[in-house]
Amino acid sequence: MDFVTIFAIAISLSFDTFAVSLSYGVVKNRILFRQAVRIAFVLAFFQAGLMVTGYFLGSLISDIFRAADHWIALALLSFLGIRMIVEGIRRKEGEEIRDYGRIISLLTIAVGTSIDAFAVGISFALLDIRIWYSALIVGAVTFLASMIAIRIGKSAGPRLGNRVEIIGGLILIAIGIKIFLEHTLAA
Repeated sequence: MDFVTIFAIAISLSFDTFAVSLSYGVVKNRILFRQAVRIAFVLAFFQAGLMVTGYFLGSLISDIFRAADHWIALALLSFLGIRMIVEGIRRKEGEEIRDYGRIISLLTIAVGTSIDAFAVGISFALLDIRIWYSALIVGAVTFLASMIAIRIGKSAGPRLGNRVEIIGGLILIAIGIKIFLEHTLAA
C-alpha cells in the first residue's frame, strides 16, 4: 500500500481523536504545552498501538471482537460524556473544571477512539501491509491532529464559558454514537 493511501487512512482514523482533543482544549483552556503533548502522545500511541495489535491478532479474534467493538466504544465514550455533562450542569460559575487529562479518563478515551484502528489493523493483516510503517504514519498524523485540535479548542474555550464541559460531553457521546452507527449500519 502506498504512502498516500496509508496517509488517507491515518487522517480518517484521526477524526475521533481530533474531536476529543478539541473538547480537551475547550474544557481545559489553560492547558500547558506539556499537558497537550501528553494527551496527544497517549491518543497517538493507542491509535497506532491498537492498529498493530489488531494486525498481529488478525483473524484469530476478529469475529469475536467485531461483534462487540462498537458497543465497547459507545459505552466508554458515553460514560465519560455523561459524566462531563452532569458535572458541567452542577458546576457553579467560577468553579474549577475537573481535570479530564487524568490518566484513567485519558486511557478510557484513548481506547474508545482507537477501536477503529484495531479493526484497520485486522484488515491490514489480511492484506499483508507493512504494519510498522503504517503505524508510524497513523501515530504521527494522530499526534499532529490532536495538538492542532487542542490549540483550536484552547482558543475557543474562554468564549464558551460554563458550557464547555457540557459541549465536551456531548462531543464524546456523539463520537460513541457515530462509531456504533458506523459498525451497526455497515453490518
